[in-house]
Amino acid sequence: MSYEPKLAAALSGATLRQLSHWRRATGERGAVLVPEISASRPILYSFRDVVALRACVRLREEASLQKIRRALSTLREGLDEREHLSAYRLVAGGDTIYLADPDHAVDLVRSKGNVVIHDMVDVLAPFYRGGRRIPDLLEPRPHVSIDPAVRGGEPVVEGTRIPATEVAALLRDGVPPEQIGDYYPGVTAEAARDAADFADYVDSYEDAEIRQAAS
Repeated sequence: MSYEPKLAAALSGATLRQLSHWRRATGERGAVLVPEISASRPILYSFRDVVALRACVRLREEASLQKIRRALSTLREGLDEREHLSAYRLVAGGDTIYLADPDHAVDLVRSKGNVVIHDMVDVLAPFYRGGRRIPDLLEPRPHVSIDPAVRGGEPVVEGTRIPATEVAALLRDGVPPEQIGDYYPGVTAEAARDAADFADYVDSYEDAEIRQAAS
């Protein structure tokens, strides 16, 4: 499963414009995150990319993009850490960014040695950004789930392998939620409404970009 930019944005909380900017290197600094599936059109992100993007969005709430790029440069070049960005826990605090584990953290911006970090952020948990609730990554809606082991991480109706987009498409075509079970036995009306609500949420990211470009 790969995630097109609109879905990656909706699941991470980043805007489409941010994703585009973060894919590009700036000066001597490398890109914040290059999609590991496809960095050219069609641009496609992996599940690990989405996890890393959520971390970057959380960092951006407290640190400048310049600091984030510097921290990532230190991580990759200074510490020679070459794993996917999702493998690392990065924490912003005290005007810097740390590479953290439960016991200690390394300052990636000011290079002041190890310090103890007590407040660890769960990047999979829901959070708010600009008044918008960014959903839990593994359960973006009560009856919609994302599991890399199920259809490669495509959003599905919880407890099934049925893509949420297919259920949402039926509702958009006029099928009442109470009749979804005729097409997909076992999918309840409530689950169908959640699938449609999630689809509307994902589409809202693209709509917001269109409105911004037109203004």
